[in-house]
Amino acid sequence: MNVAVITGASMGIGEEFARQLAARRLDLVLVARSEDKLRALAGELERRHSIRAHAFPCDLSEPAAAERVATYLTEEGLHPGWLVNNAGFGLIGTLDSMELVRLRQMMMLNMVSLVELTHLLLPQLRLGRDSRIINVASTAAFQPVPFFNVYAASKTFVLNFSEALHEELRGTDVRVLALCPGPTPTNFGETSGMDPRLFQRGQSAASVVRMGLRASDAGRAVLVTQRLLPIFLMRFLPRFAVRMAAGYVARMMMKKMDRPDRATPPKA
Repeated sequence: MNVAVITGASMGIGEEFARQLAARRLDLVLVARSEDKLRALAGELERRHSIRAHAFPCDLSEPAAAERVATYLTEEGLHPGWLVNNAGFGLIGTLDSMELVRLRQMMMLNMVSLVELTHLLLPQLRLGRDSRIINVASTAAFQPVPFFNVYAASKTFVLNFSEALHEELRGTDVRVLALCPGPTPTNFGETSGMDPRLFQRGQSAASVVRMGLRASDAGRAVLVTQRLLPIFLMRFLPRFAVRMAAGYVARMMMKKMDRPDRATPPKA
């Protein structure tokens, strides 16, 4: 059975991918940590669209998690035709204010598991007639972002990896898209430590996914879902100017959030 594998599928952009791909009558494998949410979503989509939706609870920030997903697909006789690498999270603050274990989990989830899952499923995707890989990056991928340092760097990795893979697979039946949304009203702001109000006027997850699917259908390599002037201008600015501008905006944002610019040093 051919399926669309979606990571981070229990909420936000991942959940919306599940809903819109189910509406296309694709069978699904939904991957996320929250078993209850996954099973509820899978049951709803099966009833509404007469498809098969498999819930596979898994924490992709753990070592060997991608192998567990691939093993599950093999044991269940499921053949991936789509892979949506959406799982990820961010952390805001100075580097020394963030817990190392959380930084490691973020890098594992945002980059390592994404590459591992793509590597493991690509041989099966190559067998399909119109296979897709959609990697969810971010508009943060286009510049360094102080106080969002590791997250932005991880999304730059996703963007460059996706573009490279797009070219490697040119002429095959596998299309690769880097989807770069801007602020989107999901739970991302809350989990990252940012003020959720910064995302209230952002583009909806439904709109992001609709645009992403159209871009994938058209065979595009990269889609920025919002027309942001700074991203366009950064193509023509020297790196030091991009860096300083990003730092200024980040500091203004931190002040609005009443967050300290520096981590509080631990007491002796």
